[in-house]
Amino acid sequence: MNTALMIIFFLFGTIIGSFLNVVILRYRSGRTLQGRSMCFSCGKTLTWFELVPIGSFVTQKGKCAGCGTHISWQYPIIEAVTGFLFVALYIRFAYLLTQIPLLFAVLFGYYGFIFCLLLVMSVYDLKHKILPDGMTMLFASVALIGMFLFKGDALILHIPSGWDCVAGLLLPAPFSLLWLVSKGKWMGLGDAKLMIGIGFMLGLSAGTAAILLSFWIGAGVSILGILGLALFAKQKAVSLKTAIPFGPFLAFGTLLVFLFSVNIESITQFFAR
Repeated sequence: MNTALMIIFFLFGTIIGSFLNVVILRYRSGRTLQGRSMCFSCGKTLTWFELVPIGSFVTQKGKCAGCGTHISWQYPIIEAVTGFLFVALYIRFAYLLTQIPLLFAVLFGYYGFIFCLLLVMSVYDLKHKILPDGMTMLFASVALIGMFLFKGDALILHIPSGWDCVAGLLLPAPFSLLWLVSKGKWMGLGDAKLMIGIGFMLGLSAGTAAILLSFWIGAGVSILGILGLALFAKQKAVSLKTAIPFGPFLAFGTLLVFLFSVNIESITQFFAR
């Protein structure tokens, strides 16, 4: 891999990540995406050198230059995560960059948009314990369109298989039933809505694998998190009944399946060894 290009894609990703932070903070806040960024504590309008992704956070030691208020770690973390996401997508499609650069640009742009959207939804879910309907439906719509345009790494207008067409309906069906039966106690309806887009994007086999990985990763992280809070934060109220957003795990499972071409058959073969 070209190291220089990896650095360029990382830096480009951090810039996009800075914009994603704006989307996360302003979505449903009554503010538009227009207008200069400012400190929420003192109202100081931020200059360009206070908006340099990751760098401004480091040079200002995580504090506002105007009032000294601590800046949320969300800013550099999202910028860095987006940077690494763009590097991962570059590596995924790097073989096309010299062969068919236009196809590389289309695939990178399409999936970059999708995973940035999933990242925004994940952070929003962590902060507010809800997946916005507008974003989940946008994800499902973009994934549905892509289902007719992309076949593997090829850009070709086609009719997808029957199983791929119904994957967006089959995958969320049992989880919608869980939501209905438990009246929202076992799983949020937003998670089921997110699975619609996952099904359209990945198909039935890979989509099932993504959900399966999400549950495994979510279970492991949740148990470790609950034990950690109970031991170190001494929060006795924390238990297995503690509500934990599942959207981020669905997004991460989808990313892993996409990057490493995992499907339910490969998972079955792995455990059958």
